[in-house]
Amino acid sequence: MAAYSGRGVHGQTVRLLGERVLSGRFGEGETIDLAELSEELDLSLTALREAIKVLAAKGLVGSRQRKGTFVRPRGDWNLLDPDVVRWRIAAGAGDVFFGELAELRDALEPAAARLAARRREDADVVELRAAVAEMGATADGPAEEVVRADLRWHRALLTATHNELFTRTDVFFAAGLSERDRLVHGGVHKDPVPSHGAVTEAVAAGDPAAAEAAMRSLLDQAREDLLRVTEDDAPDDDLERQQ
Repeated sequence: MAAYSGRGVHGQTVRLLGERVLSGRFGEGETIDLAELSEELDLSLTALREAIKVLAAKGLVGSRQRKGTFVRPRGDWNLLDPDVVRWRIAAGAGDVFFGELAELRDALEPAAARLAARRREDADVVELRAAVAEMGATADGPAEEVVRADLRWHRALLTATHNELFTRTDVFFAAGLSERDRLVHGGVHKDPVPSHGAVTEAVAAGDPAAAEAAMRSLLDQAREDLLRVTEDDAPDDDLERQQ
């Protein structure tokens, strides 16, 4: 589920239309007047149709005879798609999204850590430790490197459960964690290596209770880091209302 890599005018058009859908500017069930949009954006109908194809692949829009291009019901949207995640945040729903992501992680990751401690193999421990080392090595590097190292660790933990359904839940985390990591990396945050290392070593020791406890502590830190960044980004008047 790779992010759309279109660049230039085409990529900008896809992003613009995607954000309009996610923000509600194009409402569910609404017909999109391509001729009117073509005039507004000074783009050819061919260019717009190519952008619409990308949105259709993500479940955001559909097309029917007589009805034309329309916004599909929200239940059809691929909310786990990396671009849809970004557009949702850009549309102002970041607080809701990150809150939902935290709830999902609370439900799944402590259980994954417990299972991993019971079932891990030597190769799993090697990969977890390598991911922690990569996190330390990239801590001061570009955001993309930080994101890659963090995702590597989370995937390694899920793999260590040796439960195929748990392993596939990385699709729930990948897009959201990527955006969260980019946001947190741009602000003041705690060193993630100790918390991830604690889970890793509890898994390596085969201690399910310790692994679960360490993961819950990691999730607490993740919430604190995100709250710190979002509070720093809040307008002064919003901060005054919170005090």
